[in-house]
Amino acid sequence: VAAQKCRKRKLNAILNLEEDVCNLQTQKESLKKEHSQCSKSINQIKQKLNNLYHDIFSRLRDDQGRPVNPRQYVIHCNSNGSVFIIPKHLAKSEQKQDNRKEQKQK
Repeated sequence: VAAQKCRKRKLNAILNLEEDVCNLQTQKESLKKEHSQCSKSINQIKQKLNNLYHDIFSRLRDDQGRPVNPRQYVIHCNSNGSVFIIPKHLAKSEQKQDNRKEQKQK
């Protein structure tokens, strides 16, 4: 009787583990699909942002009416919603400062 109960518990454990494996495989496939959809969405958003970036810079002019060079300037958005066109070297220094602030907060 004890051996039978032991075999039954073992069989139940195996069946439960097989069911868990099937559930995890289903969940894995679902997560793969979700990841693929998210990647597609991110790529679409990146493309739209890139198009917007180029459109903005194609319309910008400096004080003398010359086009603003996107290799020298970047679009900078503040947390309050304001948008600025600033030289890249300033943007890099601001990023370093922001990174330092984030590290200090951690």
